[in-house]
Amino acid sequence: MKNIFKKIMVTALCASLTVPMLAGCGGGSGASGGVKILYSVCDNEDVFRKNLLAGIQGAAGSGVTVDVKECGNAVNDQVNDIASAEANGYDAIICRLTDAATAGQINAATNLPIIYVNNAPSSSNLKADKYLYVGSNEEQAGQMQVEYALKKLGNPKSMNIIILKGEKGHSATTGRTAAVKKALKDAGVDYNIVFSDYGPQWSPENGKAMLDAFYKTGQTVDAVFSNNDSMAMGAIESMQANGADFSKIPVMGVDATDDGKAAIKAGTMAFTVFQDGNGQGKAAVEAATALAKGGTVANIEGATDDHMYVWVPFEAVDASNVDKY
Repeated sequence: MKNIFKKIMVTALCASLTVPMLAGCGGGSGASGGVKILYSVCDNEDVFRKNLLAGIQGAAGSGVTVDVKECGNAVNDQVNDIASAEANGYDAIICRLTDAATAGQINAATNLPIIYVNNAPSSSNLKADKYLYVGSNEEQAGQMQVEYALKKLGNPKSMNIIILKGEKGHSATTGRTAAVKKALKDAGVDYNIVFSDYGPQWSPENGKAMLDAFYKTGQTVDAVFSNNDSMAMGAIESMQANGADFSKIPVMGVDATDDGKAAIKAGTMAFTVFQDGNGQGKAAVEAATALAKGGTVANIEGATDDHMYVWVPFEAVDASNVDKY
């Protein structure tokens, strides 16, 4: 896929960015004495990645410049882009990994600090105040889905469930799916997964295809756990065609997209988990700016004690509070 280079120059002061004061810190000058950040991403087509990009763009300003470079799904292109970043005048990198397994390769390609977003590498590839992950703790999303489902269904002792898993190998797919299973087990629920599969594009088309396949099996389901709202939208379309009773079969997503919130208001989706893309983008730029100046993330809200993560909390969303989002 041909690289697409998009340069974003933001010169106006942005009130949403609060960079900690770093007295006596060296490094990170950029071409004009500011901070120059490269955002390397496969693409910005996914709904959540669009929100994340908006957050990153909105957090630039007051001497902070962010350039966006899309690499498609070409791992080698992403590695090459990052390897040349320092020579091209960048002071820090924000990276949405095309493949989480390549984080070690990405780290080795540059001396610059790297802030990973949206696809978490293994903790073994993170290093305090050098290689960080900014995002939301995926396990929380799955836990919240299960808590809602059990309350909605009256704390059943057994359940038939569907899990729509999203992109294979993605940290969100792994973390959210594992959390659903663990939370059900911890609650003492004897659960049976009647259908589960990956949705490579996290899309409504993926979700619809999976539920269409499920209905051909003739089985019944008590709850649908989707790793994102977009797949849930497709699942709902298939369920509607098959006469599903949404008051009895809760469909749960993640992200609180506009479509997801509309579905909650319509009564077809029961629950979602708000993932703050703007907040994650702001935190990523804040962390990248601090490290570019030779500082630390210690004073950034949500930073862990080991300085390897900055967490932006998930928030539970249902019919009782959806209008807040």
